[in-house]
Amino acid sequence: MNKSKILQMVAILAVLTIIVGSLSRMAQNNSMSLSEYESLHASDSSEPSLTENLQTASPEQEASTEPTVSPEPTPEPPKSTLTGAVLNGDSQAEARVIYSDGFYYEPVSDALARYMTGVSYPAKDSEAAAEGLAVTFDDLSYLHIRHYDFEGNPAEGELICNNYIAQDLVEIFYQLYLNEYQLESVLLIDEFDGDDTASMEANNTSCFNYRVVEGSTSLSKHAYGLAIDVNPLYNPYVTYEKDGTENISPAAAYSYADRSVNFAYKIDENDLCYKLFTQHGFIWGGNWNSVKDYQHFQKTMP
Repeated sequence: MNKSKILQMVAILAVLTIIVGSLSRMAQNNSMSLSEYESLHASDSSEPSLTENLQTASPEQEASTEPTVSPEPTPEPPKSTLTGAVLNGDSQAEARVIYSDGFYYEPVSDALARYMTGVSYPAKDSEAAAEGLAVTFDDLSYLHIRHYDFEGNPAEGELICNNYIAQDLVEIFYQLYLNEYQLESVLLIDEFDGDDTASMEANNTSCFNYRVVEGSTSLSKHAYGLAIDVNPLYNPYVTYEKDGTENISPAAAYSYADRSVNFAYKIDENDLCYKLFTQHGFIWGGNWNSVKDYQHFQKTMP
């Protein structure tokens, strides 16, 4: 091979070397690692890095772009402030009979029994206890209801009653509530120190109270938890002297003793309260002859 051909081949190899080198540099300048990409865009992006996404994203996250929304916690209903409800608490929850929301009955707890003892229920050292009590706490139920007050607002109420009428009462008061029948208050008689007159003057609807019939030595049906007085100020208890004189209890109810007059909260045979109680087998004191007890409904055990 002559010298000129050798020089020509060297020149060609040199040109090829330059071209290959240029292409290699171009390829390197146009390629970019993940770390170089992150460095370039870190200042203008608040999104997680690609390497972070590749390292931490789960299959579920990669498949969905929807944001995760945590459910809001359901608020608990407000706790009752009624004395009996607070004292019973949830101690009798296993034996509780729920008729509807806010309408239930259950046994009397030890705490509630202690609260009642010496007030609506005789103390152990009382004369009544010495003679033998007609009922025990096992015979009684705590009853929680809802009702509408005289301002037309929903309110809570509570009663102590005989087990025998607990289901009747919860059904009756539920129907009264659905019809927005107004009761000024429904509180335990113990809130009035067991004083029936004070409870009537406050127009408080009540049931159990271990006492005798007014003006006698006989136990009232209230002592058995088998009688209830409804809106008693507007529906008084009336007795008569031999000369025809009326005795009205409470005395503040004098203007409501005349049942020929129409007025609000009056119980008569057209009243929803009367209809519901009598449908459940209760006797109304307004139908008695020797006395008139317009507030009073009672039921007799078989």
